[in-house]
Amino acid sequence: MGSCDSQPGLIPFDEALQRLLAGAHVSVVTEIVPVAEALGRVLAEAPVASVSVPPADNSSMDGYAINTADLGANTSLEMSQRIPAGTPPQPLVAGTCARIFTGAEIPQGANAVVMQEDVHLEGDKVVFPADVPVGDNVRSAGQDILAGSQVLAIGTRLQAADLGILASVGLSSVSVYKRLKVAILSTGDELVEPGLPLGAGQIYNSNRYILTGLLQGLGMEVVDLGCVADTREATLAALEKAAASADAIISTGGVSVGEEDHVKSCVEHLGQLDMWKIKIKPGKPVAYGQVKGTPFIGLPGNPTSTLITFCLLARAFLLKLQGASFEPPLQLSVPAGFQRKRAIQRQEYLRVRFEDGCLQPFANQSSGVLMSASWANGIAVIPPQTVVDEGDLVGFIPFSELLG
Repeated sequence: MGSCDSQPGLIPFDEALQRLLAGAHVSVVTEIVPVAEALGRVLAEAPVASVSVPPADNSSMDGYAINTADLGANTSLEMSQRIPAGTPPQPLVAGTCARIFTGAEIPQGANAVVMQEDVHLEGDKVVFPADVPVGDNVRSAGQDILAGSQVLAIGTRLQAADLGILASVGLSSVSVYKRLKVAILSTGDELVEPGLPLGAGQIYNSNRYILTGLLQGLGMEVVDLGCVADTREATLAALEKAAASADAIISTGGVSVGEEDHVKSCVEHLGQLDMWKIKIKPGKPVAYGQVKGTPFIGLPGNPTSTLITFCLLARAFLLKLQGASFEPPLQLSVPAGFQRKRAIQRQEYLRVRFEDGCLQPFANQSSGVLMSASWANGIAVIPPQTVVDEGDLVGFIPFSELLG
């Protein structure tokens, strides 16, 4: 058991992120999957190319393969062979040219390809320009990948181009870390599932769907424990079940200081809480610890706070736990199309749209206004104690860097 009540004040964002990443320990369990099914999976090995790409010099154009030593002013050469892609060429007969097509292997004795647009035909002969550089329009063997080289690093989260690289060196399967199982639970007697009637004082549970979508976008397996009643007994039971059935636990709500907020005390009873309250807006009451050895992250209950804190903190933690190498999201410097005259102590994340060369914020930045995140295409990062004048450069993280 443990407590974070003794921590001094709010934790700065960068420190909170580093503490999360330091606590993410990768599972050693791996599996072999077909390359065709490996999109979004994390490499548990560093694949090595058994062949070069391309395996031989080939033509980057439709044209004519020549030896540049045969050229002079208005040189005309007879065509001695025709080389489609996929057909092994014969050695080039001295003093001749070869008709060649894009991707076809360069014949022995040729050292350049002249585009078909740069020649003209005179009967059975092809007339060439005088000055053709050696290597022109030739893709050299191994210019993309050399046989014996490492093609991707352990921890690479495979994207479409990566699958193409693996296939290009002849790999049909690859070793990846097992999919992370993440248990999610929502707390709050006010929450009702969509499709059911709302009672007085109730709202529909949007956080369940936000988290499910975010985790599925990361290629992780969701263990959905639904909504937990606002009692200590129910919260303890749900956390114990989550710890027994998943590799990590994400909760929403119940980590603040209200009398009905039981999550924080229940986590401390079942394990320990290592971090609580981050110096950010929205999302101050983020908690981190473990429940019976299973990592736990408690996110705020307001839906926009849930989304933003997951994207900025929980996402990085879960990806590292999955085995992925950490890469900070791309942050651009973009002119502000707004003013922010009141400086606050916390780092603030505004839901904004990048349009007409500047950032425009959603009118209502309340953490309960989820439409702000649906309307926005990214977030503006306003450091603590910072005022913003229109035209000032501010940090902008596109949602494309954070969603998936």
